[in-house]
Amino acid sequence: MTPAPTDFIAIGEQSLIERTKPWSVSPADFFKRSERVRSLAAQVMECAPTAVAIVPSVSYGVATAARNLPIQKGQMIITLAQEFPSNYYGWDRLAKDRGAELLMVPGPPEQDWTEAILEFLHEHGPRTALLAIPHVHWSTGAMLDLPRIRDAARHHGAALFLDLTQSLGALPISLSEIDPDFAVAAGYKWLFGPYSLGYLYVSPRWQRGIPLEENWIVRAGADDFSQLVAYQSDYQPGARRFDMGERSNFQLMPLAERALEMILDWQIDEIAQSLAAINSRLADILHRHGFETTPHQWRSPHLMAARSSAHKASDIAARLKDEKIFVSNRGDWIRIAPHLWIDDQDEAHLDEALGRL
Repeated sequence: MTPAPTDFIAIGEQSLIERTKPWSVSPADFFKRSERVRSLAAQVMECAPTAVAIVPSVSYGVATAARNLPIQKGQMIITLAQEFPSNYYGWDRLAKDRGAELLMVPGPPEQDWTEAILEFLHEHGPRTALLAIPHVHWSTGAMLDLPRIRDAARHHGAALFLDLTQSLGALPISLSEIDPDFAVAAGYKWLFGPYSLGYLYVSPRWQRGIPLEENWIVRAGADDFSQLVAYQSDYQPGARRFDMGERSNFQLMPLAERALEMILDWQIDEIAQSLAAINSRLADILHRHGFETTPHQWRSPHLMAARSSAHKASDIAARLKDEKIFVSNRGDWIRIAPHLWIDDQDEAHLDEALGRL
């Protein structure tokens, strides 16, 4: 999780003060901030606000897509080896329920996943109904070429589901251009948002689908509280029908709004370039100390992994933690995910700490 910006403290405090006076909440307040957050998320995703649903998690987005995609008996769902579990379990359930087959593109997590997927599609394309893949592999930062994969999926008539959790907010992406069927991102990582709020992109071709929940706020006319029991069969337009229940969350929405405003103010292109420079310098330090890193030619600008033949990854992570340097242990790799607060002193500290290994 990214650290919360310091002004989150005041924002959170204010939302809790308001919670002590629920009579001050108007019907319009159930809609205004969530629509503002939807619009900001759409700017980050580079798509229409009507294509964005507000969801609590990646697994919720997977379940929504699984409910609507017409996977049939004998067809195949393809994901990656060592993919994050939220982008696996839901498809495993769908395959079992429909008599389909879930296959994982094999290989180590640091490989060129784009070529591996294209080769896999060449072999299994006719039976492939769905590609469920990330933009960036969560354990090593290996980045996928989404336009090439999208073209290959279309060639074989396969749907495309994207998990953008490890890239949205740190890498520019245009979902209007890539046009996946569904794409989801948890909001608490590179988007700086609170836990339990995320964003689901739904292509216009699926926006008349079936939501997971039938909650009141997504129905036509829901803003008129005097008529809530005049039950409506129509939904609000676009992807809003897929919103989670209680989406108005008055404690979390202000934090999500501020986080998205901050990301857009920093400009995602600028974030990506700055993080690429930081990671390039960190990779140089790691290489000097005998570490192998995710190959540069397919490494994302903002996220990478490293390993050493001389030390176990878990031991390295523990030793660095003692030095107040925090990395993640992912298999035989340590994952390194700096952000814009990393400065020259931090880089020098890492250099010295690795030297003490």
